[in-house]
Amino acid sequence: MRILVTNDDGYNAAGIEALAAALRPLGETTVVAPETNSSGASNSLTLRRPLTVRQAANGFHFVNGTPSDCVHVALTGLLDFRPDLLVSGINNGANLGEDTLYSGTVAAASEGYLFGVPSMAFSLVERDWRHLETATRVARDLVARFQERPWEGPLLLNVNIPAMPYQALTGFRTTRLGRRHPSEPVIRSTTPYGDTVYWIGPVGRALEGGPDTDFGAIEAHAVSLTPLRLDLTDHAQTQAVARWMQTDE
Repeated sequence: MRILVTNDDGYNAAGIEALAAALRPLGETTVVAPETNSSGASNSLTLRRPLTVRQAANGFHFVNGTPSDCVHVALTGLLDFRPDLLVSGINNGANLGEDTLYSGTVAAASEGYLFGVPSMAFSLVERDWRHLETATRVARDLVARFQERPWEGPLLLNVNIPAMPYQALTGFRTTRLGRRHPSEPVIRSTTPYGDTVYWIGPVGRALEGGPDTDFGAIEAHAVSLTPLRLDLTDHAQTQAVARWMQTDE
């Protein structure tokens, strides 16, 4: 099995180093990741300047662009093969609910999915890599399961892992995305030159976090598995828009 590994925290992040090491026994592993931390980059592509790809001493390839850039470049010219699976992470922090819209980790996986490559995004729900070994083991378990039981078609899977010892996990739950309250207010400060600047505030708390959601799974100390789709069409509203556009006679 050929596995393409990427992330949004940068090629030298602890999460991707642990992930790549865990997956090597399962197949041929290639890492193509951003040169610097690109958290919150979402699905952005770099179109106004050329991209460079370099290789680190450990064999990782790194790109001076976004997570989506990394996957796009890898699948459209850098690699001379098509991977069987794309794995993104392990992210330093959760990607729950609306986080998925902003996440570079999920965006990298979705870029692979757009190219028809089965893709998984892994996130450790607390920062500072607490219990990274748990997330690494969960990722290896799921990739090994994919190897034994490949999906029938391309699938985009968002995986969030509680930060606790592996033995304390209560299992795996297939979930839907929950919802958050709006983010906290921006944080205003002043530069040494007197300019006012604003920092984006912390994410809000869970607004909708029932037991069938990703928030609910994490609260129950279970690994959350959320299949995602990229069709943003609000099918329930298509007729309403059509009626709105009708000319009164």
